[in-house]
Amino acid sequence: MEQPLNLRSFPRAIVHIDADSFFASCEQAMHTEYRGKPIITGRERGIASAVSIEAKKLGIKRGMSIREIKEICPSIIHLPSDYETYSLFSKRMFEIVRRYTNVVEEYSIDECFAEITGLRRPLRMSYVEIVEKIKSTLDLELGMTFSVGLAPSKVVAKIASKWNKPSGITIVSGKKLHLFLKNVAIQDVWGIGEQTTKYMQNFGIKTALDFVHKDFKWVESKFTKPHQEIWHELRGTAVLTLETEEKHDYKSISKTKTFTPATSDMAFIQAQLSKNTENACIKARRHKLSARRVFFILRTEDYKHLGYEFKLSRASNIPSEIIPVINSYLKIIYSPDTRYRLTGVVLADLQEDTAHQIDMFGEAIKAEKIHKVYEYVDLLSSKYGKHTVFLGSSYEAMKGKQHLNQRADLAQRKTDLFKDEDRRKRIGIPMLGDVR
Repeated sequence: MEQPLNLRSFPRAIVHIDADSFFASCEQAMHTEYRGKPIITGRERGIASAVSIEAKKLGIKRGMSIREIKEICPSIIHLPSDYETYSLFSKRMFEIVRRYTNVVEEYSIDECFAEITGLRRPLRMSYVEIVEKIKSTLDLELGMTFSVGLAPSKVVAKIASKWNKPSGITIVSGKKLHLFLKNVAIQDVWGIGEQTTKYMQNFGIKTALDFVHKDFKWVESKFTKPHQEIWHELRGTAVLTLETEEKHDYKSISKTKTFTPATSDMAFIQAQLSKNTENACIKARRHKLSARRVFFILRTEDYKHLGYEFKLSRASNIPSEIIPVINSYLKIIYSPDTRYRLTGVVLADLQEDTAHQIDMFGEAIKAEKIHKVYEYVDLLSSKYGKHTVFLGSSYEAMKGKQHLNQRADLAQRKTDLFKDEDRRKRIGIPMLGDVR
């Protein structure tokens, strides 16, 4: 008879909460007439960016073209994406979870980890009852469903939350870990990718249980630290901490934007790259970071990617210092005979934004003055909305439309404004159901 991997049920009680078909579910939560119907978002891109539970049951998948989708379901409801509202739903989701525990890791826009260890007595509920209460509150208040996993570690909780989708609760105690892991294919373990799966299969490892049955010295000799940590986590020993602090240690910051129809207009492409740069720099300044390297990309009409990377003479988060350099290199990869549908800018080699060194030629003084200007720009943006002030080089991208024809349709949240709202100044409350 198989022996338990862990003799304690919950030495730690870690929960993973995953919203079901989040973006599409947000639309259904706001618009009761869409509930129970197959819907997709991404009309501005001409593809399915997000797919509702009902659409998934018909075989519709993310990334499929509208032509393919219409062949499967002619009556599909195709909506423009509304990322602002999805973000607001996300914030409310995390706020609800924090009613039960303050140890919450916002892992992505639609999922989080939470630790409830030691909360049975304060909340006067068992761990299972706490999980059930969190899920029922989320379901009720947000008008959508969530799938939840409870386990002694992050890795097992992440696997468990996907076990009974949609709207399932999967409890994996330490004493029953071995029974659960024998049914988990090694490629379905969080943190194990395609190449590692093939490598493991060479040693006869097909399931998560096969992996944890290996002696740790053997694991240590064959795998790097991340996979050694997964081995511990699968055995019910929590070694991965919950990252509850706001993320500031970015390795890079990227901003991309698609536009339709595709174009070969150099001025338009320059404006799009300028806007990308301004957006990336806003985020860098917010986290007090500067970049030493910059990479910009163009995607052609036939989905080929072109790019150019360069190093700055000094670290910067000021768009007016970066954009002229991008424009000087743009002519190297740009072709007037090619039509482009996306631009993007990546800030890399990020470092803490510190005071500039004094130099003999006054460059640091100039830099300090422009930094002071952008302090006021950021202040105005925080008060009146993003891009209240922007560079003239971004004007066409800021004031023009990213998409034309049907793809230019705006999400309802951007057309049905609350009192005293405008395009840039918005209230951070999502609409729920048919309440306005």
